[in-house]
Amino acid sequence: MSEAVPVTERVWTTGVAPGIFPFFGHAIALLSRPLDFLESLPARGDVVEVRLGPRRAWMVCHPDLVHQVLKDPRTFDKGGPLYDRLRGLMGDGLVTCPHDDHRRQRRLLQPAFTPARVSALTRLMGEEAASVCRSWRPGRRVDVTAAMVALTTGVTSRLLFSGSLDAGRAAAVRACLAVVVRGLFVRTVVPVDALFRLPTPGNRRYRSAVRRLHGLVDTLIAERRRGAPRDDLLGTLLTAAGGGDGADTGPLTEREVRDQLVTLLLTGVESTAMCLASVFALLADHPEAERTLHEELDAVLADGSVPGPGELARLARTRDVVTETLRLRPPGWLFTRLTTRETELAGCRLPRGATVLYSPYLLHHRDTAFPEPDRFRPERWLPGGEAAGAGRAMLPFAAGSRKCIGDTFAMTEAVAAVAVIARHWRLRAPAGPLGRPRPAATLGPRTLVLVGEPRTRPAEGGPASAPPHGRNERQARHAHPPRQGASQDIPLTGPQDAAPKAPRTGPTTAGDDV
Repeated sequence: MSEAVPVTERVWTTGVAPGIFPFFGHAIALLSRPLDFLESLPARGDVVEVRLGPRRAWMVCHPDLVHQVLKDPRTFDKGGPLYDRLRGLMGDGLVTCPHDDHRRQRRLLQPAFTPARVSALTRLMGEEAASVCRSWRPGRRVDVTAAMVALTTGVTSRLLFSGSLDAGRAAAVRACLAVVVRGLFVRTVVPVDALFRLPTPGNRRYRSAVRRLHGLVDTLIAERRRGAPRDDLLGTLLTAAGGGDGADTGPLTEREVRDQLVTLLLTGVESTAMCLASVFALLADHPEAERTLHEELDAVLADGSVPGPGELARLARTRDVVTETLRLRPPGWLFTRLTTRETELAGCRLPRGATVLYSPYLLHHRDTAFPEPDRFRPERWLPGGEAAGAGRAMLPFAAGSRKCIGDTFAMTEAVAAVAVIARHWRLRAPAGPLGRPRPAATLGPRTLVLVGEPRTRPAEGGPASAPPHGRNERQARHAHPPRQGASQDIPLTGPQDAAPKAPRTGPTTAGDDV
């Protein structure tokens, strides 16, 4: 039965986005200035018609209407250009499967993401964070994006494969994901299949990366079948494939096992890595927020050890930094749904098969929900703070029955990683503000390079001097074009069944549903 959401009675407004180009529609604006384009839409109405190539679509700009869409998955099912392209990569895994199969798949995977299971992995997450910065040297440049992808690949592989993803395969996975993520965005906003069947270098790289990723996962599955059982997610899936899961989920096919693993690899690695890279980019531009974070870490992790569940619960300001990053730069920034029947939304009659879009980035930058939305202000998430009443607008993990299954896992991973790295290192921009990145399939800095400075506790000589106070996102964007630290080709959405934990004052916080 569909879940109805009461919507405040009001007169909804509708409109059409400006700047339609023949054949391409609004795809040019989405490709050339995607975030500015999104931020311009609420002024046009609560529901705004846009064109994705020749296809009409409707962007939902008001948080109450977005909740109405997300909590009626029978009417607004997974579909549209984004999921059409994702299915070529993930098949019908948890993120992309239709509504009718979602409950079965979610019940199968849920045990891997229980609070007790996630809590037991806290120290492991911290150890992975410590390992990625072990080779850093004072005053040397650090490829922060690569380090965060290595970190999240390590954590995700432990969850999925008990660490059997060796260094060579982990590097291959990272390389494949980098190509795939770049290719997904343009395939979403320009939904003209003929363009992507052309034998261009970019199309060949994308298809090759997809084939290689599938091949790597197939090899891991085959090796596990020949080896001893393990208590990890792959083991759970193989048990279900044999019909022995003990739950009313039905047996999995071989293809479904691979689809689930590819889905969780993409979402578990990419989305959290982009969130972490964004955290350190923003801290480099905002020394006051960094100083407050360091004070908490010096108090809670006084001996410099990795946090366990007890310490993690005391890192409130660290969690606020991650939550504010997810608000300002949600890795999953644009999603689509497809109507399964003719319906009405905000007075608009939508035909069956209509594409409906929503953007966490757009919602998170509404000044009616978040004053000074372009500013990085972790203090807004303090208990009783200004964000206390903005919960419905905070949607990095979606809502409803298809809300990200891994939100607690991702949030725990992000807080533990930030705590371990920032306790021991300050990461400084080589010169000037970093600006904000451009999105691709996810939003985050794809080529962030910072300079590492070891930290000392105040009693041991005080923290290193901080750079000048950073500016807000819009000022930095227009005054300083993005450089090496801000990617020019960043991605559009990651799934939502495996993301971070909700902020204390809102529903949840980086993906659509993994």
